[in-house]
Amino acid sequence: MEKTVILLVLLCLFSTAAHAGIKVIGKGDNMRLDPSAFPPAMKANYEIMRVKCVKCHTLERTIVAIQTGIAPISGQLFDRSATKAYGIKMLRKPDSNMSKPEVKATVDLMNYLLNEAEH
Repeated sequence: MEKTVILLVLLCLFSTAAHAGIKVIGKGDNMRLDPSAFPPAMKANYEIMRVKCVKCHTLERTIVAIQTGIAPISGQLFDRSATKAYGIKMLRKPDSNMSKPEVKATVDLMNYLLNEAEH
């Protein structure tokens, strides 16, 4: 019994550390990132994501995908290949109203966040 409790405590500590790189504020539809520790270029990219992406979906969808590595709607793996594919999808979507530089900035941010989530 004692070993089980110790193992559970260690697992809880380990799983908390896996998401320590991304600071999230709020819950549900109000979930957003805390960009205070982002490099300046990523802060600018976050502003693009914060304004453009929420036209169609909340930031929760993106944050959960980055934290878990699984896209919440499709259940597909959410990695660097997926961020590129989503960027292309948004570029082709006529009502996304995103330019190629804005899509690139958003994909760069998601890749940065994936790296941060791993630490």
